Amino acid sequence: MAIAGKTSLKRSKPNYIYSIVGVALVLLIMGIMGWVFLNFQKAGTAFKEDIKVQAFLRTANKDTIGLIQQFITRQPYSKDVQYVDKETAKKIWNKDNNEDWANILDANPLPESIDFSAKAEYVNKDSLQKIGATLMAIYGNQINEIKYPNDLVSNLNEKAASYGLVFLVVAILLCVIVIFSIDNTIRLAMFSNRFLIKTMQMVGATRGFIARPMNLKAVINGLISAAIAIVLLFILIEWSENNVPQLKIIHSSTLDILLFGGMLLVGVLISLYSTHRSVKKYLKMKLDELY
Repeated sequence: MAIAGKTSLKRSKPNYIYSIVGVALVLLIMGIMGWVFLNFQKAGTAFKEDIKVQAFLRTANKDTIGLIQQFITRQPYSKDVQYVDKETAKKIWNKDNNEDWANILDANPLPESIDFSAKAEYVNKDSLQKIGATLMAIYGNQINEIKYPNDLVSNLNEKAASYGLVFLVVAILLCVIVIFSIDNTIRLAMFSNRFLIKTMQMVGATRGFIARPMNLKAVINGLISAAIAIVLLFILIEWSENNVPQLKIIHSSTLDILLFGGMLLVGVLISLYSTHRSVKKYLKMKLDELY
């Protein structure tokens, strides 16, 4: 009997190993999808807030310019407000166009401006139009024109809404697949223990006595699987950020911690739930049904 017990234990070990590896791979896929989703949102926000709104000035009075700049800075929509004089405007133009007009033009034709970025929630056609109309209504005598890339703003919001919806549907489907995949992996691992569970029941062990060590094992295996997946995802994130420096700009340690915590929670809860359900299933089955 002892030999048979040892043989059963040896046979169950590889299944736990395969279960741990299988769950870890599924959690890794979930983590990658979650990381892409979080970065998709942050990248969209960063891109929106990188769009510049320019208030071209009629006046050269520094006090008036200072008052306009202070007014824009105090508004809830504004970010990175700065005054751009003619010389700075020339440097920006030369940098963007990779040339210098000094040999062609003597005078600087570029107007002075107050440039600012709008917060992401204000970067849409209606909000920017209202912002421009408000500034022109208050400072119409000092501001010549409010300019921003109107077509880019319209296309950006339309595409962001479409891509966001598609991504959300894919994320939901993937979460469902992940849950079912982990559940099936755990159930297959528990299949090899069905005779052990039934034997313990037949010799008088209570349901709690049988389930307790297996539930504990499930929690430990879930933690191990999640830890493996988190380490692999962390390595992947580091590699991606080293190869794509722009990802470092939108990197958030807080979001990474939430993502890793979610992976840990999913790994433990689904492992525990699937194991406990399998134990209850085999306890209810008759001996003949186990074959």
